Amino acid sequence: MQNEQGSTQSGRGEEYLTFTLGKEEYGMDILKVQEIRGYDAVTHIANSPDFLKGVINLRGVIVPIVDMRIKFNLGSAVYNEFTVVIIINVAGRVVGMVVDGVSDVISLAPEQVKAAPEFSSGLDTRHITGLGTINDQMLILVDIEQLMSSPEMQLMNNGNMQPSALPVDTITAQGEQLCNGSII
Repeated sequence: MQNEQGSTQSGRGEEYLTFTLGKEEYGMDILKVQEIRGYDAVTHIANSPDFLKGVINLRGVIVPIVDMRIKFNLGSAVYNEFTVVIIINVAGRVVGMVVDGVSDVISLAPEQVKAAPEFSSGLDTRHITGLGTINDQMLILVDIEQLMSSPEMQLMNNGNMQPSALPVDTITAQGEQLCNGSII
């Protein structure tokens, strides 16, 4: 019995954090989640894509904050008391995802997960690993590592240090503020 559980967990994983965006329910590998926080103000970055809300300082680490509602073209984002930021840690990089709410942590058996449907070449679904079913409810399963490392997101490039992995080191020199060696 113990071997069956271990082999299931060492595969694709079976526990998912479920979250909502609009009327849809999504799931991501719970092992990628570092923490869940309420939505706070962010420091905006000039000339960044709309889905990149800005950055926060999380215990000395600069963390980019991505609004998933905007990223998935689900309409304008509404920030309320249910809005949360899921802090994920993927390949040593820390990123925050703004979602409408967190629902639960669930376990899915392999027979509850169906392959993602294929769409036309105009629709990028590489980040969708499958569709989970719980009773009559569908759950869109997201490969968060694939999504965050996509060329459009540019948050986790191969081997390049990104601000999300650097400690905060801000000083002021001759009236200019420096952060990690860059003038801001």
